Amino acid sequence: MFTGIVEDLGEVEAVEHLGDFARIQIRSAAVTQDARPGDSIAVNGVCLTVTALIAGDGPPGDAPPPVPGEPGHGSPPQGFTADVMGETLARTSLAGVAPGTRVNLERSVRVSDRLGGHIMQGHVDGTATIISRTPSEHWEVVRISLPADLARYVVHKGSVAVDGVSLTVSAIEEDWFEVSLIPETLKRTTLGLRQPGETVNLEVDVIAKYVEKMVQGGAR
Repeated sequence: MFTGIVEDLGEVEAVEHLGDFARIQIRSAAVTQDARPGDSIAVNGVCLTVTALIAGDGPPGDAPPPVPGEPGHGSPPQGFTADVMGETLARTSLAGVAPGTRVNLERSVRVSDRLGGHIMQGHVDGTATIISRTPSEHWEVVRISLPADLARYVVHKGSVAVDGVSLTVSAIEEDWFEVSLIPETLKRTTLGLRQPGETVNLEVDVIAKYVEKMVQGGAR
């Protein structure tokens, strides 16, 4: 589980396409300081499993040492690799990442952590397109397309995850919604970089989907 509070703005260093999946390598010391292979990290809102840690160049620090035999053993890890299955590539914007792409990163939430955003699973419901950006003195309004099959789960003042960032819907119409981004969000996430025409991942509020299912009369 995740909260949508981005911990680091990482960078894709390599992408290896291996038949029906891809292996990506991402640089970030912040989210790997206590990571182990098998841990979950959200990359642009997509829950991925750490398959290996990438060695750092500096002297050993306070980070726990990686598992012997894994890359990075003996020095603080500076990144990680993850395998992205074909289904994930087909349904998320990770299909378009390349070396140099910046990505939002968040480690899975601890039970004892503050829930600063909202409950997220890291299971992307669909992709959308940045329509426009309107800057103002203290924030920037970003308009994003709203897929028809997800529209019923997105409400004014409700929560939505965009590229793994927990946001509040500030305006909504039939085929678009808007979010207002404060300077901190613009500085610390990829939403400060995304331009009109670019694709983003959407995850709607899972509670809304459960409520819909219960109202409609149980399992299908």
